[in-house]
Amino acid sequence: MIERAAELVGEASRIVILSGAGISTDSGLPDFRGPNGIWTKNPEAEKASTLSNYVNEPAVRRANWALRAEGKLWANVAPNDGHRALLPLQDRGVLHTLVTQNVDELHQMSGIDPERVVEIHGTTRKAGCLSCDYLTEMETILERVRAGEDDPPCPTCGGIIKSATISFGQQLVALDLERAQLAADAADLILAIGTTLTVNPVASIVPRAVRTGAALVIVNAEATPFDGIAQAVVRGSISEVLPRIVSP
Repeated sequence: MIERAAELVGEASRIVILSGAGISTDSGLPDFRGPNGIWTKNPEAEKASTLSNYVNEPAVRRANWALRAEGKLWANVAPNDGHRALLPLQDRGVLHTLVTQNVDELHQMSGIDPERVVEIHGTTRKAGCLSCDYLTEMETILERVRAGEDDPPCPTCGGIIKSATISFGQQLVALDLERAQLAADAADLILAIGTTLTVNPVASIVPRAVRTGAALVIVNAEATPFDGIAQAVVRGSISEVLPRIVSP
């Protein structure tokens, strides 16, 4: 099945990639709800991921900023061979768009052009104000936390600052959603990597693209709801199998 997946990738000229947590596992980033997941081990972290809790409970924000300021989760996190395996697609000019559910920016760190990346769930490496357009690097806010501000307000308007991720109860960025949908319409191949394809709107891209004639290749450790309509399904460690599928 790896050979068939490689053949489809080699034939495509407008590839849209959908990536999920599975591609970052080998970079040392745990998932959220698995046995060793971030939220499984720390339910308070999940509480902070609900917008209403974050906005209405200062104690939740303080605990969240304190956890982030420790820096343990993201220490020494770097792209792995799975991320780097996608660079030949960009080099060949066949990478149309990369739609990711991840918030780690490891695709961009690996060398993928940020202009081709749609971070449908935002990024944890930046922070922004919920009341105005203020946006900055996360480290800028964490320096304030380490200096003694346990719940740093927006320096522009005094509003609440949070990571630039999409929390539960928070609207997706309309432009990002539109870009993902337009990419689905343009694709001649959807390459789904490390995603269970159960969370919308990313999951909805698959049938949308297939209806317009795109082929589908799925690379994931577990079964997905769309395995039955895929031309190739590859199981295994993504950092091991993806370089064999995507070659210069």
